[in-house]
Amino acid sequence: MRLLHVIASIRAAGGGPAEAVRSLSAVHLRTGHSVEVASLDDPADHEVSSFPLPLHALGSARNTYSFAPAFVPWLRRNRTRFDAVIINGLWQYHSFGAWRALRGSTTPYYVFPHGMLDPWFKRTFPLKHLKKSLYWPWADYRVLRDARAVLFTCEKEKLLAPESFALFRANSIVTGLGTTPPPPGVEPTAFLDRYPDLRGKRLLLFMGRLHPKKGCDLLLEAFAATLAKDPAWRLVFAGPDDSNWQQTLEERARALRIADRTVWTGMLRDTLKWSAFAAAEVFALPSHQENFGIAVAESLACGVPVLISQEVNIWREIDAANAGLVAPDTLAGTTELLERWQQLPETERIAMRQNARQCFEEHFDIEHSAARLLETIESTLSQPAVLSP
Repeated sequence: MRLLHVIASIRAAGGGPAEAVRSLSAVHLRTGHSVEVASLDDPADHEVSSFPLPLHALGSARNTYSFAPAFVPWLRRNRTRFDAVIINGLWQYHSFGAWRALRGSTTPYYVFPHGMLDPWFKRTFPLKHLKKSLYWPWADYRVLRDARAVLFTCEKEKLLAPESFALFRANSIVTGLGTTPPPPGVEPTAFLDRYPDLRGKRLLLFMGRLHPKKGCDLLLEAFAATLAKDPAWRLVFAGPDDSNWQQTLEERARALRIADRTVWTGMLRDTLKWSAFAAAEVFALPSHQENFGIAVAESLACGVPVLISQEVNIWREIDAANAGLVAPDTLAGTTELLERWQQLPETERIAMRQNARQCFEEHFDIEHSAARLLETIESTLSQPAVLSP
């Protein structure tokens, strides 16, 4: 099968959607399919040249909406080369542009919202939601309506999606999502060589964007109230500061008198990323909204238990597998997570590490979701195309 992924940006700092494209494509290439990617990135971006897939970077200097005049003409010229087009994410020009280029054609397209329809955004950012509501009927509503299928990573995401807008129509299918396991023989050495002061310490790891929705502030407060009382513990924040929040968090760490117990690594990639997981005792993500949580799945793949909020949509699978602990996305809930971990007997921690890896293999290995995605495409190819006016 010849597949084209369409995405606003392949930059690693963008998080889940870009990682999903990489992971799914790696499996599909290995199983004999062809995969290309079209993005709205600037061709001069340093990450474009190192991207591991055939990439058509069709943007220029980035703007808020990532408008790229070359995108629609390119897709119209090339659409017949592909059996299916997969749109990753909403709210930027790549989704509406793909709809413009593909409507009325025989090339079907599919949409991965990647959590961008979660009603949390409606409640938390009402002014932004109002702005989206103004162009929803003539833009992204049509993108979903005319898709051969809209693909969700879990049942909860599928159920929540229609709550964001009164006007909603889609052929909704849960295909799941996952990530790749770490390479064989990953050790904490590389990470500890980079941060030698962490040798011999117990590490609580947060990995992801430093963003208010991720609950980083809750984690700081809860750490100061619990694990920081033991001098062996360190809190590690590993991720890009794309919302310019790190300075505020650092000031709060100083006020809590845990600045010397907190490490800020910036974004970690490849060997350093996996090595950080290997060095961690436990992973934490007290997020207020998390569609899937690639880093959660990566932690499980490394056999590292997770402490997560009930707003991480895959919490039920983790809770059922006893692969981590779950609580509300509040300061009290986050504090409870750390206290419960601290009080667990070592035998239970060891069992939870084993459960974490098994949970990954059963639910979140990318092989499963890559196969389900192909099955969904193959089963819908024979459906009549939607020919929009």
